[in-house]
Amino acid sequence: MITGMITEIKTLNDVSAFIVQLVAEGLNYHPDEDFNNYINIETHEPSYTKEEAQIRNDLNMQCFEVCGRNKADIYNVSMEIYLKETGLEKYIPLPPQTIFFEPKP
Repeated sequence: MITGMITEIKTLNDVSAFIVQLVAEGLNYHPDEDFNNYINIETHEPSYTKEEAQIRNDLNMQCFEVCGRNKADIYNVSMEIYLKETGLEKYIPLPPQTIFFEPKP
């Protein structure tokens, strides 16, 4: 686990921080995927221990709740963050929903 992992998702900014953290971990994140299913493609080992996966699954559920309360589409939010964090927005159009997220320089 990378130091500084967010521990609770209460706001849309927390949702962004969580997704940015997952991208920094090298994850090709999808909101519907159980974190127990992620595998390191080089080692073929699980990306996370059972405990690390459970923490991320719990945080992911909180993301769904926060996005729902704020009428934000978690799929668009996560796609926009992923594209901007990886630089792929230069090649793949951003989703139609513009959010508050600005990547760090």
